[in-house]
Amino acid sequence: MNLITHGAYLTQLSQFRFINQYLVQEDDGLTLIDTGARGQTASILKAAASLNAPIRRILLTHAHDDHLGSLDALHVALPDAEVLISARDARLMSGDLTTDAGELQKKPRAGRAKTRPTRLLTPGDHVGSLQSIGAPGHTPGQLAFLDTRDGTLIAGDAYQTFREVSTSAELRWRSPLPAIATWDRATALASARALAALRPTRLAVGHGPVVLHPQQAMDAAVGRAERQLQK
Repeated sequence: MNLITHGAYLTQLSQFRFINQYLVQEDDGLTLIDTGARGQTASILKAAASLNAPIRRILLTHAHDDHLGSLDALHVALPDAEVLISARDARLMSGDLTTDAGELQKKPRAGRAKTRPTRLLTPGDHVGSLQSIGAPGHTPGQLAFLDTRDGTLIAGDAYQTFREVSTSAELRWRSPLPAIATWDRATALASARALAALRPTRLAVGHGPVVLHPQQAMDAAVGRAERQLQK
């Protein structure tokens, strides 16, 4: 697993050079954002040890297997760490794929985990220095997280940056993930537009490299997705 430090607070962990997890430095230790696919527990613990800080929280952007696959094993290794996810995607993680009134009436994809969250999040909640931002579309309850100290946006799969910054609303044949796993492309586009309006200083995503000064690329990605969905 590759480790790359970005700014003062963010460390990127890359699995297969394509699936990212992040460690965010806080005063009391580390917040782990997403757990990757199965089998990553040892690598994540080793990465935290290299930063000389304990993992205090496991924060999930959304309930897909490549983001929560190692959750159960990590929970065994770190039984005192908080486990946080949106209230909406906690239902998916438990196997409840029913849709709500007002949502797209299409069954979402979801991964399963035995571990139960210790805290359910809604948009606007704070987890240490991170503010939760609603980013539904890829899943019904996806959250992004804005580091209020330096403007880094950890966007889950609302965007991807592999080869080119794009939203999960835009299906690109050269880099089709995560669009092919997106539940509601119209809602995903609205979320991507709202995240771009935050004008983040740095964009960190589930798939692809971290992008510094991403505004122009995010705006262009939203524009392409808008044109694609209008066709």
